[in-house]
Amino acid sequence: MNFQCTVGLSNKHVHLTEEHIDILFGKNHELTPIKDLSQPGQFACDEKVDLVGPKRTIKGVRILGPARKESQVEISFSDAFTLGLKDVPVRDSGNLEGTPGIKLIGPCGEVELKRGVIVAARHVHLHTSDAEEYGLKDKDIVKVKVGGQRALIFENVLIRVSDKYALDMHVDVEEGNAAGLANGDMVEVITE
Repeated sequence: MNFQCTVGLSNKHVHLTEEHIDILFGKNHELTPIKDLSQPGQFACDEKVDLVGPKRTIKGVRILGPARKESQVEISFSDAFTLGLKDVPVRDSGNLEGTPGIKLIGPCGEVELKRGVIVAARHVHLHTSDAEEYGLKDKDIVKVKVGGQRALIFENVLIRVSDKYALDMHVDVEEGNAAGLANGDMVEVITE
């Protein structure tokens, strides 16, 4: 059963562990939420770090909260080129095995990640009740149709299911720009 959902464009950002928050921003630092994100309990923070790659540095990359079990950096292919990082894989969030590392610089310290840099796989978040209604399960692959002047069909879109999720598709800014998408636009998920 095909269905419609909103889309969110994801710019480069960083998820941090409590330990890395303490190193980068000071002992017992609490992240400062400035905006709720589409997924319940997740938020953009006032805090930012610099990403230091082999070739260049990208300054002022936003932290997303809350803290995670492992630090992770999500960038676009263009960002990887700018930083001088090679072979940054397209991955589901949290799947960090075999990914490159990077240096993070905050106002109070530095962290050298051994791994954790990915280009996030395009994906659709579904609450478990939505997944049941549409006959989908976690890790299914679907297509997503975008209308308008730059109409296209995204292939290989990962389904993410949890009782903590809200229905929303996420693509990185490069993919969104290619399709002429803006945050909140409607797209059609093709399940057949």
